[in-house]
Amino acid sequence: MVDAILNESLSATIHRLPRRNRYAVASIRDQDALEASPLSDLLVFVDPDFDAEELRGTFPLIGVAASDAGSNALRAALERLNKLGSLPDVPVVRLQEAALTKGAELVAQVLEGGLGRLSRHVANANTELATLRRERETLFENYRALENAFHARNWDTVSEVFGHGPFIDPKDQGLAALLCESGITQLFPISSYAVSGFALHFRELPKDKTGRLVATLDYVESSEGIAEWLIPYGSIAQGWNFFSLPKACDGSPRTLRLRISASGGRPPELSLGHVITNERYAAQALVPHADLDMRPLALRIFTGLPGARPMALPNVFAPSTVISGRKVEDYRLPVELLRAVANVSLTPVEPSFPTVRFLELEDAIVCHPLSEGITAGAVRRVVAPGTARISARAVIDHPDGKPGTVGLMLVPLSTNIRKEIAALADGRALPPTALFSGWMEITAAQPVDINFMLETPTSRTMDLVVLSKAATDSVDFAWLKIFNFRLVKYLERSPVREVANA
Repeated sequence: MVDAILNESLSATIHRLPRRNRYAVASIRDQDALEASPLSDLLVFVDPDFDAEELRGTFPLIGVAASDAGSNALRAALERLNKLGSLPDVPVVRLQEAALTKGAELVAQVLEGGLGRLSRHVANANTELATLRRERETLFENYRALENAFHARNWDTVSEVFGHGPFIDPKDQGLAALLCESGITQLFPISSYAVSGFALHFRELPKDKTGRLVATLDYVESSEGIAEWLIPYGSIAQGWNFFSLPKACDGSPRTLRLRISASGGRPPELSLGHVITNERYAAQALVPHADLDMRPLALRIFTGLPGARPMALPNVFAPSTVISGRKVEDYRLPVELLRAVANVSLTPVEPSFPTVRFLELEDAIVCHPLSEGITAGAVRRVVAPGTARISARAVIDHPDGKPGTVGLMLVPLSTNIRKEIAALADGRALPPTALFSGWMEITAAQPVDINFMLETPTSRTMDLVVLSKAATDSVDFAWLKIFNFRLVKYLERSPVREVANA
């Protein structure tokens, strides 16, 4: 008897509680007719003479009216609500008085049936997602505990497994120029499994610290990259310099390939080791060099716990970019395309000399700034899809040359280049399809290195535009040259077909 009374009281209490999910809206003028219908638990009533405060915290999907007066009042309330722009348009259904119960029951079935299934599916997905998050946190906690156990027992997470010391030959010419011209490639003589870092030896440092050393590590079998290091010359010390991987290599054993190049003035001098008999593991370059005759780089290789971040390397250079399995390819701009540079300058000045031209013997583009406007040269269809970085060297080739500013811009093939240059000149924002490196000041005494890092690799073939403008009132002898264009491509994608400008 007591249980029956409690159940009856609980049922009455639940019946009095308002439903949380109210999907339909109606006017208070139809409240008496609709409260007795099957839609009563799904309805929220609004007063057209007041603000729609009753809709706070609800998301109505449909409007229901049982009379013409109620329909007109409801539409008036919804029109005022639409001015807020917070809800989409709510359709209004007019139920006939003769079939009010059947029509309301049909609307309730449609609302509760479809939305109920959808809400249950979303709830299940959220539950599974929460489970996956807990499992992921548990996995990382276990992984951290494993690393702590290694450190607590003083187990070395990094150990040297290979070393080839430097050998200084008095007849060596040095590799500084070779790093800027073509770069050096060195294969690791051990498999990739558990490799966590390496060290390079530098025998001599430059006096001019402007420039950066670029090192890239990838797999030979798949050309998939691991990491890239961009090291300023000023950060490199004489002797051994340590480079750390983001984590020790795991997976199946593969062959590691190290590529080293430089962008800037005279780079530090890399040290070579003794002559070896296996040509495969000797240092290689695209340009022949007498010092690379069957000699590898002075190299040390370290291994650690596969998949773990190395901890014990001293004065280590961390990766600037984690390539994470993407393919890496360095390429240069062909001379044939550089030779076809076009003058797209936007300036009212008409000089008596060519401001944009190609220097045959130096493979450089001249972009002489003028006192007004922007001098620009466009090289068409040279930036391949997937390009993620562009670097170049800029100098003013006259001791009395006045200072200026220089920059690079990438634009799609179908873009009107002069419109983009006009936007730069007026200080307006460029469209998302155009990419600009920013302006860099340059003087006759201080050349600059342009390193244009893109947030995401390009998805289509693009034009490269070289830009310059005056930094002072005078541009006398400001013979600005841009050369040594180097580009890094991470991904290979099919270029988007576009119509090029005439």
